[in-house]
Amino acid sequence: MQESTMLKNAFVLSVKIVKLCKRIREEHKDFVLSNQLMKSGTSVGANIYESKYAQSTADFISKMQIALKECFETEYWLKLLCETDYITKKECDSLLSEYGAVRRMLISSINTVKDNNN
Repeated sequence: MQESTMLKNAFVLSVKIVKLCKRIREEHKDFVLSNQLMKSGTSVGANIYESKYAQSTADFISKMQIALKECFETEYWLKLLCETDYITKKECDSLLSEYGAVRRMLISSINTVKDNNN
């Protein structure tokens, strides 16, 4: 159950990131930062989805760890965009909270699979 919730939440966040990046490009004519955010922000859900079809437990863990790293990277870009006034603090805090929830689910899933394999 946690995995489907995690995947659903990550997908919803990907949609929000795509729309945010589109807005940043239109309003600020910025493509460098928005591309970085687009790549990491949408990669979280893509890697979670890909992990569903992992070839092995090690492959599953690897995909989930990549998603976790992308989650951390996304949080970095969001904080940078907030500090440089591309997005509001309220918008940043909301997205950070949502990514934080996905991050915690990822950590829990990774730890559970590792514990079950030992």
